[in-house]
Amino acid sequence: MSKRAFWLAWSQVEGLGSTLIGRLEQQLGSLAIAWEADRTALAQVEGIGPQLLDRITITRQTVNPAALLAQHQRDNPHFWLPIDPDYPRLLREIPSPPSVLYWQGEVAPAENSGQVPVIAIVGTREPSEYGRRWTQRIATALAHQGFVVVSGMAEGIDTEAHTACLEAGGRTIAVLGTGVDQIYPRRNRELYGRILKQGWVASEYPAGTQPDRLNFPRRNRIIAGLARAVLVMEAPGKSGALITARMANDFGREVYVLPGSLDNPRSHGCLGLLQRGAQVILNEGQLLEQLGAIPALDAHAIAVASPPNPPPNLEPTLAKVLAAVPMEATSLDQIVLATGMETGTVSSALMQLEMLDLVTPLPGLRYQQLQ
Repeated sequence: MSKRAFWLAWSQVEGLGSTLIGRLEQQLGSLAIAWEADRTALAQVEGIGPQLLDRITITRQTVNPAALLAQHQRDNPHFWLPIDPDYPRLLREIPSPPSVLYWQGEVAPAENSGQVPVIAIVGTREPSEYGRRWTQRIATALAHQGFVVVSGMAEGIDTEAHTACLEAGGRTIAVLGTGVDQIYPRRNRELYGRILKQGWVASEYPAGTQPDRLNFPRRNRIIAGLARAVLVMEAPGKSGALITARMANDFGREVYVLPGSLDNPRSHGCLGLLQRGAQVILNEGQLLEQLGAIPALDAHAIAVASPPNPPPNLEPTLAKVLAAVPMEATSLDQIVLATGMETGTVSSALMQLEMLDLVTPLPGLRYQQLQ
């Protein structure tokens, strides 16, 4: 059976994310071997405790990897795993990438590889006329400059962002809290159809998954993970858009905010983000200038990459950890997976490399090599 079949099977274990699946492969040799391993061997993998072991046991008794892959190829023909080359590059680098990402529509490889920048636009489901107008203006300007707009296809700001981008001839991505075959809200049926022709929809939930309020906060990390920057157009003090902004900050993404009035409760969340250091949106030109200053991604660094020769006189552990840290920001978990070492060993090595001015720490337990 293929590696994809076993990855898909492991993804069915509740609470077992991409990081632990990768760790199973690293420590036990392959996911196929791990699937047959006994509880004692599995318990040696860092992060797998008694409760997770029980869930693994139940899943292995009820899931056949080959049959599961065949079922997915029939019912969910379009899906990526983190081990697939087409899995979105930036999403693979966050601490909690979806173990399976389902999609539908017209995918552009340059977007997945990070060569075409994706910008998220999020906000309240009940925007003011001011919020709608500026969302339309910003989304239109982004589309004209070749940026891809990602949002959640919810009512309000999301709908305005997708629609304006499409009408400007741009491409857009919708991340859903349902299966990719479900349209929610139903009134966005026409918008959904347009997105499939000028972009694509994505979800970590399989076909047929109905709306569930618990799914939507989780999908916000995917919106933030796909984007180089997140724009919050209008958001009250309690808003899903603020969750997206917090996650974007944790992932090392820039957060930009449309300022609003103190008299408008829909702007209170935005004003709070500005107080905590988010960038302010003053007009389209200023925003485009700032977004244009975001460093381009290295086209040759799609996988974890590093200089071929580490600096001399590094002890083997430091050299191995440094070789796993790319020039672009990557998470501690990804470095642990790349090295196959214990988390504590990697953390200690990173501290030493930081003191040697070879790596720099970033928000959200992320690191990158210094040029």
